[in-house]
Amino acid sequence: MNKTLSKEKSFSLGIILGVLGIVLFSSKAVMVKLAYEYEVDSVSLLLFRMLFSFPFYVAVALIYSKEKRQGKLTKKHYLWLIACGILGYYLASFFDFEGLRYIKAGLERIILFLYPTIVLIINRLVLKIPITKLQSIAILLTYLGVIVVFWDEVSLDGQNVYLGSFLVFLSALTYASYIAGSGWLIPKFGVMTFTAFVMIVSCICVFIHYLITNTADIFNFPWQVYAYGGAIAVFATVIPSFLVSASIKVISSSNFSVVAGIGPISTIILAYFFLNETLSPIQFLGAFVVIAGILLIKLKKKKV
Repeated sequence: MNKTLSKEKSFSLGIILGVLGIVLFSSKAVMVKLAYEYEVDSVSLLLFRMLFSFPFYVAVALIYSKEKRQGKLTKKHYLWLIACGILGYYLASFFDFEGLRYIKAGLERIILFLYPTIVLIINRLVLKIPITKLQSIAILLTYLGVIVVFWDEVSLDGQNVYLGSFLVFLSALTYASYIAGSGWLIPKFGVMTFTAFVMIVSCICVFIHYLITNTADIFNFPWQVYAYGGAIAVFATVIPSFLVSASIKVISSSNFSVVAGIGPISTIILAYFFLNETLSPIQFLGAFVVIAGILLIKLKKKKV
């Protein structure tokens, strides 16, 4: 009985960590849109995000270099870790930042929300993890809620919207690949070490990208750009990256993919306060439906 209660408490903690991480990650889109008001390009803003993040991850990698891990690390593990770094926080971030130049934060979040279903499909095809009936119901509920919330946004038209939507979809695809791959790698490296190494790889990729393609003077932007870059780095990158990794370790990548359903709702709320996007009664209804889908995960765990 005590063991069962302990497992339930751990699972609940994993849900809380995942929700908090997703909410912080959701603030990124709002801060990016606010930074774009000062005419900064996407690559430079992404550079600031990684530049301010880099020292934190190097410090964490050094401090937790002997973190408890499962089994002996091989060359294959490190190659997969590099792949996760390239996919999860370099390509996914680049596509997302580019897409946000063309579409609203709300539409960006609904497209990104496609990644949980991609995670489940990857886990089913590669790791042979079945998609349960309850997970299917939870996914259906969360999608229904998101469709209700973003009904007006989805009806937007124009070439810029199509381009931005395609770029954000690529972000969803690459991030889903990272989430699916990280599930089995995190125990091998340890939560803190894995997250730090993955982010260091991503930072290095962004630095190289900037040096090759960008000609902007990074010392000539308004101070607000640097402030948003620092805020994105700390509150929408460093802190949530560790929270998400810890959550995945406790509840699995499949369950985390459904927990991520809170993301669209948190973005709506933040966009309402900071971007003056309206929040209608219909959107509140959508938020309720999404939350109901998330609660189904906990119900599944209690029945196990």
